[in-house]
Amino acid sequence: MPPFRAEHMGSLLRPQELLEVREAIREKGISAEEAGLPEVEKAAVAHVVKLQQDLGFKAVTSGEYNRTRFWGLMWDEFQGTIRLQDAEASMFRLYHPDVVSLIEQDRKVMPGDSVIAGSKLTHSAEASQANLHELRLVQASLPESEWGNIKLTVITPAWFHMRYKQGRAYTPQAYSNDADYFKDVAKVYQAELALLYDAGLRNVQFDDPGLAYFCSDKFRKGWAEDADNIGTVDDLLDSYIALYNDSISKLPADFHTGVHLCRGNFIGGRFFAEGAYDIIAQKLFTELKVNTFYLEYDTERAGGFEPLKFLPKDKYVVIGAISTKLRDLENKEEIKQRIYKAAEFVAAGSGQTREEALKRIAISPQCGFSTHESGYPLTEEDEKKKLGLVRQIADEIWGEA
Repeated sequence: MPPFRAEHMGSLLRPQELLEVREAIREKGISAEEAGLPEVEKAAVAHVVKLQQDLGFKAVTSGEYNRTRFWGLMWDEFQGTIRLQDAEASMFRLYHPDVVSLIEQDRKVMPGDSVIAGSKLTHSAEASQANLHELRLVQASLPESEWGNIKLTVITPAWFHMRYKQGRAYTPQAYSNDADYFKDVAKVYQAELALLYDAGLRNVQFDDPGLAYFCSDKFRKGWAEDADNIGTVDDLLDSYIALYNDSISKLPADFHTGVHLCRGNFIGGRFFAEGAYDIIAQKLFTELKVNTFYLEYDTERAGGFEPLKFLPKDKYVVIGAISTKLRDLENKEEIKQRIYKAAEFVAAGSGQTREEALKRIAISPQCGFSTHESGYPLTEEDEKKKLGLVRQIADEIWGEA
């Protein structure tokens, strides 16, 4: 059962043929079928599933090969959403790290497939096909006995709220306040997760750059200086934790949930968030009802392991100690010592021995290898070496999957 000792964050470098087919669809205006996308996509996912298996990874993913950006098309398929193009900068929190990267000189924002709620959000099983399609492609590459190990990544339910100014994540006709909006977001997530569970999914990882932004002094300062905001930045964190808990409240006990606090891995290896976990750790670890926390610890930007003392005894942490931004391979023994150091803080906080605490720890790269479909500094060979190092460290520390 997940989490496994060797994990990775979901996205993997896309093969050139897949990139070329998608570019042909965009540039020539031809259909996916005309471009041969279904066949290329199926072969690419089968290849990347085998790559993961050959490297000894259990929680295999699609590599996010079906997506252009890491959040995919799930929100576009929710009923009631409006997709934005060439949006006015005034709609956005211009201190939100993801938005900052998209601001153009004329103060317009290229929203990067951004959506708002134009009317009440609802879920349609017929329309919500992107995640299901992705899951089925991975299932087709594995024996059914291993389907329970498949990991699907989905975007945080707060993604299309945090980037917008107060009250701008929805039109006035759709919602009059955040609380009503959050109720419906939770309902569509409940329905989406139920659909995926019925299709055989047992392992979901929420990707959440926003939670890491709460660690950032820059974001906190920007929030405090924004006169339009209602409440404090910590009130916002509370509301997001409640939104998560509502979204996963109806999941069966055998559905593993995790959240990846992503600090950004944009084109060219750019990061978005810095700041230690200390400021949110106790609240997050004790109140957010997921099973596993995937934390980035590849650089000093994340601070030390001290916050892990707040990790409850029934929860797991995956230490993202291997960089997907830098080609150089990390020193294996140094990384092993860092894992042991992390275990000491987990142990101290829960009254366990280091060996007991290690049973609730795993290792991974700090982020995905390709959170957008192109533009990354590593090659597939680099990627294999990094994943191979994760597997080797896991074998030497735990000697198990």
